[in-house]
Amino acid sequence: MPEYQNWLFNQRDHIATLTLNRPDQSNRLTPETFQELHDITDHLSISKDIWVVIVEAKGKHFSVGMDVAVIGSMIGNSEEQFREGLKGMQRDLDAFEGLRKPTIAKLHGFCLGGGLILALCCDFRIASRRTVLGFPEVKRGVPVIMGTQRVRRVVGVTITKELILQAKNINANVAKEYGLVDEVVAPDELDEAVDTLASIFLSLPPRTVGAAKHIIDYGHQLSLRDSQDMEIDVQAELLDSPDFKEAIESFFENREPRYSGE
Repeated sequence: MPEYQNWLFNQRDHIATLTLNRPDQSNRLTPETFQELHDITDHLSISKDIWVVIVEAKGKHFSVGMDVAVIGSMIGNSEEQFREGLKGMQRDLDAFEGLRKPTIAKLHGFCLGGGLILALCCDFRIASRRTVLGFPEVKRGVPVIMGTQRVRRVVGVTITKELILQAKNINANVAKEYGLVDEVVAPDELDEAVDTLASIFLSLPPRTVGAAKHIIDYGHQLSLRDSQDMEIDVQAELLDSPDFKEAIESFFENREPRYSGE
């Protein structure tokens, strides 16, 4: 893996940890942040040795959102520049969200705007009790242009309007009630809670987990018949995989499976 300006990359066992590394800027996000994330995603997608991904951040905050300098630079841009810049960042987030591996966001401090959108691109979100979440964009004259529907599909229309139209911040417990995060723990228990969740995926066949994630994420966009056909197609891709055979054989032999990621 190359070194990045905005991210640190670490791997232990089959767990990859991506760490936002702009602590002096409260992990404000820039186009380069997303471009680097896209490059890392490309590596993750082809690495058979990585089965689960954790996204965290250095410093006091997960992320306070987009760098205001980026928002300021929109003034004076041509419409074409504006559109292409945002489409590029959307593509970067789409690529990460579509990764066929389970992803976990570890949230602390402020998790705002684009930082919260990044967290919503993960499959699971675990937050410290002290985490503050929200969408301040409308205060800057900007709707949530990289993820309004990412919010809506998680918490529904009513709560999405409450959060976005009012530029409202909420604490982690309220976010849990809304379904915005999956688990809230004491700050000193955050690392353990995330590691415990990540370890679950070390005992499961990774390609099957990835296939199930793909079906869940994309099947809802299809008709019932098309989504059922998609399930068949995705399972058919696994028929000759060693891990599928190992899952079946270990079941009948009444032993713990030994998966290889193949």
